Amino acid sequence: MSSSIIKAESVSKVVSTKTEHLTILEDVNLSIEEGESIAIVGTSGAGKSTLMTLLAGLDVPSQGSIQLLEQRISDLDDEARAKIRSDHLGFVFQSFLLIPSLSALGNVTLPCLLKGENEDTDKAKALLESVGLGHRIDHLPSQLSGGEQQRVAIARAFMTSPKILFADEPTGNLDQNTAHKIVELLFNLNKEHGTTLVLVTHDLSLAKRCDRIFHMNAGKLEEE
Repeated sequence: MSSSIIKAESVSKVVSTKTEHLTILEDVNLSIEEGESIAIVGTSGAGKSTLMTLLAGLDVPSQGSIQLLEQRISDLDDEARAKIRSDHLGFVFQSFLLIPSLSALGNVTLPCLLKGENEDTDKAKALLESVGLGHRIDHLPSQLSGGEQQRVAIARAFMTSPKILFADEPTGNLDQNTAHKIVELLFNLNKEHGTTLVLVTHDLSLAKRCDRIFHMNAGKLEEE
């Protein structure tokens, strides 16, 4: 068995409209080891986010295969892929995606409820403490700044102790100072938990913090 936690082989993604076929990804090959941090960089529209959705099993490739945690996810149905995501993956997006009616604590414990487990409020409080929000646990997202909301999202992503964390432009909506703090936090948690980090970004200074950098250009992927 390969020791890669994620492996993409000859992966292509083609989207068909009524008038044409658009090739978004073309013959992508990628292997990521457990505990590694990798960055996927490139301009807007280069195919970075599409690749991330395929690696995370949110979508399936048109051609090629993807192995995630030694399972060929391109062969699994929606339900089986959803179970892998729920059990082993964490996500942080540019738009935070917090539930407006839930407190910071409620947002962090949400993955427990989605998995049908009891809310582990002690762990959630400890995670909020670790991201510097121990004093804000009862606040709603609307009462938090953008940086605080992103820290809640990061705490939520670590709630299920994911093996892999996918972060898509995690600092895109933040000012430079806040973005720097969020980056430190991501890498500290990555080291602390031994979590494999897959980072999609157009920020080269952020990418340089990773073990390896891949460039996405017009649907093709090359390692720096």
